[in-house]
Amino acid sequence: MRTRRLLGLALATATLVGMSAVGTATAQAATHPSISSDECTAQGGTVNPGGPYSGPSCKFPDGHSERIT
Repeated sequence: MRTRRLLGLALATATLVGMSAVGTATAQAATHPSISSDECTAQGGTVNPGGPYSGPSCKFPDGHSERIT
């Protein structure tokens, strides 16, 4: 009985940690608004033209990308 309780607690903890990670990723994605290509180059980024299914984006030196408006 004690083993079941511990396994239940471990599963609940893992579920909460997973939900927290998803919330953090969503919040981080919301903090990077779209910018213009001029703002991209002014901040040291590289403008990528995109492809047939994606629009242009800006890749910054720190590794993150933002959509260009």
